[in-house]
Amino acid sequence: MRRLLFCVVPLAILLAGCSSSGHDYLETASIKPKTRFQDTDPQDFGAKHPQQNAIHGIDISKWQGDIDWATVKNSGVAFAFIKATEGKDRVDPRFDEYWREARAAGIPHAPYHFYYFCSSADQQADWFISNVPKEAMRLPPVLDVEWNAESKTCRYRPDPQTVRAEMQRFMDRLEAYYGKRPIIYTSVDFHRDNLAGYFQDYHFWVRSVAKHPEVTYSDRRWAFWQYTSTGVIPGIKGPTDINVFAGSTTNWNNWVAAVSKDRNS
Repeated sequence: MRRLLFCVVPLAILLAGCSSSGHDYLETASIKPKTRFQDTDPQDFGAKHPQQNAIHGIDISKWQGDIDWATVKNSGVAFAFIKATEGKDRVDPRFDEYWREARAAGIPHAPYHFYYFCSSADQQADWFISNVPKEAMRLPPVLDVEWNAESKTCRYRPDPQTVRAEMQRFMDRLEAYYGKRPIIYTSVDFHRDNLAGYFQDYHFWVRSVAKHPEVTYSDRRWAFWQYTSTGVIPGIKGPTDINVFAGSTTNWNNWVAAVSKDRNS
């Protein structure tokens, strides 16, 4: 009950005024699409195209290089998920720069952690906490869980029960320390193998770059949708991941106000 009560207010704010008939938080079929950002490899998502969503944001890591944050903000980017840590011993070398400059530009931001199943949840939580100061966290922290077949150091795939137990331990540690319930980022195959039907009281950020999430995540209500990795963002050189928030501008403003508060303060 304690865990559920902690998430009721932000979740209620996010859901307020939104339709419950769709898999996302917003029915958008009646809104005329308007292209906000260019894409070098655009996909046809059908009637529920991400351009119909009002709130767009980016996720970035060191590979984005130098960023003109004022230009990014003026282009219409509403939020930024910024890579912070990986496993138990890696820090993105531009994390500290990026979050400080995003904050200075007035862009709500959150750090994310790429999870390795070759080290324990506590080792990784310790590493994240030691490298991500509380002031770096405007939005809730993100746990990035996906299979990493290209890794040179960790390709271990534990059973689903172990996956979920480790995720829960890691998220509990972060929630206790930062006072914010983590967001779960995942991919289609990892979600299918481990997460379908679980973690219903967490916000999900889902990757789906070819089809709408209601197709690829048929049982999941999502808060954020990563719809492309080939986006063009003014102020950033090269391709950039672009995401949308599921709700309206009002939903977004209310949610940001709610989650920006530290429950532990």
